[in-house]
Amino acid sequence: MRVAVETVAKGAAQAAVTGNTAQPGTGRATRTGTGTGSATRADTGRVAEAAAGKSAAPTASCRVARPRADALRNRERIVSAARELFVEFGPDVALDDVARRAGVGNATLYRNFPDRAALTHEVVLAVTSRTTLRAEEAVAAESDPFAALSRFVHAAADERIGALCPMISGVFDRDHPDLLAERDRLEEAVAGLVTRAQSAGRLRTDIAVGDVLVALSQLTRPLPGIACQGIDRFTHRHLQLFLDGLETPARSELPGSAATLEDLRRS
Repeated sequence: MRVAVETVAKGAAQAAVTGNTAQPGTGRATRTGTGTGSATRADTGRVAEAAAGKSAAPTASCRVARPRADALRNRERIVSAARELFVEFGPDVALDDVARRAGVGNATLYRNFPDRAALTHEVVLAVTSRTTLRAEEAVAAESDPFAALSRFVHAAADERIGALCPMISGVFDRDHPDLLAERDRLEEAVAGLVTRAQSAGRLRTDIAVGDVLVALSQLTRPLPGIACQGIDRFTHRHLQLFLDGLETPARSELPGSAATLEDLRRS
């Protein structure tokens, strides 16, 4: 075994020394190794260790690169800024404005999101996931089914659910598996809130899940081009008026039919 190891080591050393290429027209050889005897000896030692069955320490290139904390914070700030601006100005807002509100440079924005479609995808995914979490928290926090629905509606407004309106703009893949999965989770959670409140006799029966989601979307973002500043301070006031209209006994007969999830998907 020792003879075999020495043979491998000697061969590696000779390869390191003789691994030269001739320069055209000079007849001289250019050394392609490290050019130092110590490096050659180190290489020889590593080869010998490998042949003897010893494992070398992992190199830096084998380590899995993890995003730095500041890089993750920048990404979250970009998504948060885009969420706000999508609600205020629609999904066609200038990406330079998104970077400015996030407090990052344009290069940082494009390094995280190479185009508008990628950013819109992430905003919709984030808002949908966070809104679903608010529905689950409302169920856990409120024993009264209508109180749970009310809690969710106000919490969804704080999550800027109006940013989901880009879903109908066609600027990204609305059928992406990640988005479909999160949409299904949200719809299931809101449907549970509505069903429980109706079963308890606290919610009028001539509305459906789609009515709640449409009202949330409309009441949590200002009309395009609106000149009013600080419009957000009225959001929860108007949402409460909407919720008062959902309670039983119903004070009026609603025109048309209840908006279902299927209606929303066809629109």
